[in-house]
Amino acid sequence: MIDISSSVMQALLVLIVAGPLLGAATALLPPPPGLKGRSPEQAVLRHGVTVTGAVLIAAIVLALGFDRDHPSTIQASTDVSWIPALDIHFHIGVDGISLPLLLLTALLTFLCALHSYARPPEGPSAPSAPSPRSFVALLLLLETGTLASFAVLDLLLFFLAFETVLVPMYFLIGRWGGEGRQAAALKFVLYTLLGSVVMLLGLLLVGLRAHTFDMVALATDNGRGLSASVQVIAVLAIGLGLAVKAPMWPLHSWLPDAHTAAPTVGSVLLAGVLLKMGTYGFVRIVLPIAPHGMHTFAPYLAAFGVAGIVYGSLACLALARAGAKGDLKRLIAYSSVGHMGFVLLGIATMTPTGLNGALFANVAHGLITGLLFFLVGAVKDRTGSTDLDTLAEDSGAALYGRAPRLGGLVAFGAVASLGLPGLAGFWGEMLAMFGAFRPADGLSRPAYLTFMALAGLGTLLTAAYLLVVVRRVCMGPGRLEGTGAGTAGGGPAPVLAELPDVRGHEFAAWTPLVALTVLAGLWPAALLGLTNPAVQQLLAGGPK
Repeated sequence: MIDISSSVMQALLVLIVAGPLLGAATALLPPPPGLKGRSPEQAVLRHGVTVTGAVLIAAIVLALGFDRDHPSTIQASTDVSWIPALDIHFHIGVDGISLPLLLLTALLTFLCALHSYARPPEGPSAPSAPSPRSFVALLLLLETGTLASFAVLDLLLFFLAFETVLVPMYFLIGRWGGEGRQAAALKFVLYTLLGSVVMLLGLLLVGLRAHTFDMVALATDNGRGLSASVQVIAVLAIGLGLAVKAPMWPLHSWLPDAHTAAPTVGSVLLAGVLLKMGTYGFVRIVLPIAPHGMHTFAPYLAAFGVAGIVYGSLACLALARAGAKGDLKRLIAYSSVGHMGFVLLGIATMTPTGLNGALFANVAHGLITGLLFFLVGAVKDRTGSTDLDTLAEDSGAALYGRAPRLGGLVAFGAVASLGLPGLAGFWGEMLAMFGAFRPADGLSRPAYLTFMALAGLGTLLTAAYLLVVVRRVCMGPGRLEGTGAGTAGGGPAPVLAELPDVRGHEFAAWTPLVALTVLAGLWPAALLGLTNPAVQQLLAGGPK
């Protein structure tokens, strides 16, 4: 921790939230003379790297200035009246719950901008093909919405930030995506928009009945100003909107199509950041503001979360088997349904252990799945396909032999995703199951023990399909062209073309994710030390 004045901390958080929006606006302007580089396209992509890099640096400085001795306190707070007639404030701030997600968002967006600078996105080859200028503007607008969602402390401001991400993600999928991109983008918008309409009604109900939209005041009141029936209705309405974004089974069906069609950076941000907005809303809004309503629906949330764990794992196993024509991006999308099921289970326990596990799993999933989508994008660039049967053929894609560093990273991402102890994926899922072992008072322990057992089964199924993927994609004879010596029967040996291994820009984009996955696995206290006091305070009556 470094000593930074409160006014500077406030300015840093405002810069983090508003900076990408200003960057998006300037990205649409012509580049100044002398800054075009080799082309205007290169200049605007460099602009994206510069803006996201500046936001990341500001987020790191904010984290360094954050008072780790009081992580349950809202820090860097700015509270300015915005629409007095409706008592809506521009109220932003961070605590130990939101700060890790703020850093994760800034990091992943910067890495996506860096990846896009080295490998510009390719849209459809047509006279109306989208330009890098609009791509960078949409990327920065998406960053604005996600960062604001984790920083705002007003219910209606949260809704606006929550909805801001829909437009840029729709165009990122619809204009730069692959086959089926238009249908996938439309499905994404329709699902999330319909959920958001219901969520808005719940937010308005809470704000009007409590006479304030301030999330800190509402959390401190801890539902005392809301009747039991109002809390139940509010949790049902708000929870439905958040569950679509999470995504909770059976409201998940937009996710596999969106991931399969999205460009690499779209998949990274969709899995690494956007899904976290739904689960964050449960922790920041639903749990402290309407605890009675949350207590009523907690067993159902846990049941749906566990159903997602098992369903996602079985779907991945079906996609991974030979002859299924399973798409690797689609498989990782279904794996996200399972991993986010652990987050929902942890939240539904309503215990400090479960909530800490949920928040840890949020960050771990962002790091690991973001890395996996980067890696799948690299495999597609080299082989032209993400179809598992095409990649595996008869002998396996043999990445270990054809591109050993790439193959090793794919295997690393797989074992991190299956929850190997010592890596980030382990702690969140373990703590979520520990929370289910002894849920909050008033929740049925036999039911939660059943949920815990089913979640444990899900971890076994997860290990099964990921190991199948590693075997089919990474293993094989690995002979390079001109090195085959023949088979035992005298026939020609399989000859596999060498693939380019990890390139410089890929190394730069992936290394932070690998390092943080290892660091979080070996030193979980770095993250839990932030979240635990804030969670304890949240359960006791909200942040101060």
